[in-house]
Amino acid sequence: MLYITPSIHSLVERALAEDVGSGDVTTDCLIPPDIRGLGTIVAKAPGVIAGLEVALEVFRRCDPSVEARVLMADGSQVAPGNVVAEVEGTIGGILKAERVALNFLQRLSAVATETSRYVKAVEGTGARILETRKTTPGLRELEKYAVRVGGGHNHRQGLSDGVLIKDNHIATLRSRGLTLEQIVRMARDRAPHTLRIEVEVETVEEAREALKAAPDAILLDNMSLEKMREAVTMVKGRCLLEASGGVNLSNVRAVAETGVDLISVGALTHSVRAMDISLDMR
Repeated sequence: MLYITPSIHSLVERALAEDVGSGDVTTDCLIPPDIRGLGTIVAKAPGVIAGLEVALEVFRRCDPSVEARVLMADGSQVAPGNVVAEVEGTIGGILKAERVALNFLQRLSAVATETSRYVKAVEGTGARILETRKTTPGLRELEKYAVRVGGGHNHRQGLSDGVLIKDNHIATLRSRGLTLEQIVRMARDRAPHTLRIEVEVETVEEAREALKAAPDAILLDNMSLEKMREAVTMVKGRCLLEASGGVNLSNVRAVAETGVDLISVGALTHSVRAMDISLDMR
């Protein structure tokens, strides 16, 4: 279940300020404020629902008297025509909230649906599907929640949550004469002891060098399946191996079958297509 944290509450407020502004002039001109009605939120496409609580919070912000009923909880597999929730309250309040509520719900359901496809594709291999930091600005907390709803796992929330030594860090420090092993050891010495150390490599030889410094994880960046298998054999479980780069639904099973522990997929959040969901008034 999604809890409405202060950051999500603030996000809802900003989204409503952006869309409603000083008022919904069309609704205010045409709909008497005391007329009440029932709105049904209906799936128009198959997928996995995610984000109902934040959507319903939007309706509550526009009409504190609204009564909301969740009929199919987050994580439910829905088919076209399924009613996932109902909101009963003033028609004016429901109409003001409609677009913002659906924007959240359509986006998060799309992330959950895409994640579920990848999770099913690697079922039985032992590999975990992760998102990346390629999230919509301001929506990271919600999009990472949607990944979990779809059966995936979360990578670091932000730059402060873990050490991930990437190519540009390595290039900068190598220009100062440091080896990859020394770079990993420097991170280990200087980072808080509570954080994992992960390093990105592009070749099996780099993975072998990095392993000397005992990182917690090695990220195999854009490696071929053959090289991934070679890296898995070389590492022998001494640290986690994450595959990243060029992963899609057509090859993710093959990537998982190399024996890597983690597969990070930017497409879970950066390029999903909104799920078709509508609100019908009765």
